[in-house]
Amino acid sequence: MASPQIVWLRRDLRLADQPALHAAAQAGPVVPVFILDDERPKGDDDRTYGGAHRWWLHHSLESLSRGFGRHNARIVLRKGDSVSVLAGLAHELEAEAVHANRHYEPWWREAEEELKDALPDGTRLCLHDGNYLMPPGTATTGSGDPYKIYTPFYRAMLEIMPPRDELPVPSTISQPSDMPESDALADWDLLPTSPNWATQMEDFWTVGEDAAHERLGWWADHVAEYEDGRNLPSVDQTSQMSPHLHWGEISPVTIWHALKDKRSDGWKTFESELIWRDYAQNIVYQFPDYPRETYRDAIDDTKLWRNPNRGHIIQEELEAWQMGRTGYPIVDAGMRQLWALGWMHNRVRMIAASFLIKHLLIDWRHGERWFWDTLVDGDYASNGTNWQWVAGTGVDSNMFPRIMAPLKQSEKFDAAGYIRKWVPELADLPDGEIHDPTDLCRPADYPEKIISHKEGRERALEAYRAMKED
Repeated sequence: MASPQIVWLRRDLRLADQPALHAAAQAGPVVPVFILDDERPKGDDDRTYGGAHRWWLHHSLESLSRGFGRHNARIVLRKGDSVSVLAGLAHELEAEAVHANRHYEPWWREAEEELKDALPDGTRLCLHDGNYLMPPGTATTGSGDPYKIYTPFYRAMLEIMPPRDELPVPSTISQPSDMPESDALADWDLLPTSPNWATQMEDFWTVGEDAAHERLGWWADHVAEYEDGRNLPSVDQTSQMSPHLHWGEISPVTIWHALKDKRSDGWKTFESELIWRDYAQNIVYQFPDYPRETYRDAIDDTKLWRNPNRGHIIQEELEAWQMGRTGYPIVDAGMRQLWALGWMHNRVRMIAASFLIKHLLIDWRHGERWFWDTLVDGDYASNGTNWQWVAGTGVDSNMFPRIMAPLKQSEKFDAAGYIRKWVPELADLPDGEIHDPTDLCRPADYPEKIISHKEGRERALEAYRAMKED
C-alpha cells in the first residue's frame, strides 16, 4: 500500500478545487489535518482568531467533516504549534509527503519554511497554489517586478487570464487503516456560550462548502444586478460570498469559471473585486507587515492621529464608534450590523472606516483590529489593504484630504431601510429625517453627533496641513 499523504488544512476548508487534497488523493491514503494554532499568529502583532472567526471556523469544520464523511473519510483535529504537530504526525505515520496550499500571511510563510527542515527524512513538503486566481507574483511589470498600484495590476491580470482549470472532488479518498487520534471539535470551545452573542449570526449564515456552492448558484442569477445594486445597503445586492472565500469553502477559480460567460457590467465589476482580492495578497506578499505599518513616509502617525491610549475622551469616542453610538445613523447602522452578523455591507464599511479615521482622527489600525476581531471574513491582506486605502496611507490609496460625507452618502445611496433595520430607535422617522435627525425629531435614546461633519472635516484637514508643514 502507498505511504500516507498528510493534507495540512488551513483556510482551504473544501473538497472541490482543492489542489493539496487532489494531489494527495492521487498519491496514496490521505490524512487531512486541521491544527488550531494560537501560537504562530501571535508574534509582534497578535493575529490569533477573533471571536467571529472562531464561530465560523467551528461550523466550517463541522461541514467539512460531513463532506469527508460522504467519502468514508475523516479529519484529524489537533491543537498546538503547526510545525511540531505536523512533524510528529509525519513521523508517526511514516508519511511520504505533507501537502498544503500556500498561505501568504507572514506567520504561515515562516511555518512553511520551518516545516521543510522539521519533517523526518523521507517526508516531502509539497506546496500547491489554490486560494487565489493566480499565485502572488504572477502578474508583474515589464521589468519583472510585482505591481504596487491596483489599476495596472488589474489590467495585467486580465491579460493573463483565465486562471487554471478547476479541479474536481477526488473520486476516492482512501485513508490508512490506523488513523491518528483526533481532538473533539466541541472541546475547542470555539462557540460563545455565556452569553451566546452569535444568535443573529446563526440565523443569518449557512456555513460550509455546500452553502458556498448554493450561494454561488444564486449569485449566478443575480450578478448582472451588481453594478447598480452593490452600493445600496437597503437593497444589499451583494454576493455575501466573502466569508466562504476567506475560509476557502469555495475557491475564486470555481467562482470565476462559473461566471466567466456572463455578459454584464455587474459581472465585470464583480470580477474586478475578485482581482482586488488577489491584489491585496500581492501587497502583503511584498510588505508582510502592511496591515499594521503605514506605508507612506509622508504620513507621520505621531502627528496626525488622536491616540485613544492617551485620553479617556478619545477612548470613549472609539468605543462609541465600535458600538454604533456616534449619532450618525449610517455609521451606527453599519457598526451594529457588524456586531450582530460578523459582516457589514461594503459601501457602509468605507463610510464607517472614513468616519473613524477622518471625523474622529483615530489611527486606522484601531479600526483594522476591530474589524479583524469582529468580521467572519476578516482577512489579513484584504482588511489591511482596505483600511490603508481609506486612510490615505497605503501604497495605492485614497488621498487623506478626500473625506466622505456620511450624511450625504446615506441619502445618496438610499440607506433609509438599512437604518430602520439596524437602528430601530429611528425606525419611525420619515426618509427625509432618518439620515440626519434634527433635534426636534431625534429620539431621546439616540445620541447626539459626536462631532459635526463640518467640524470633523475641518479638524482633519487642519491636522493634515499641520503635519505636512512640520
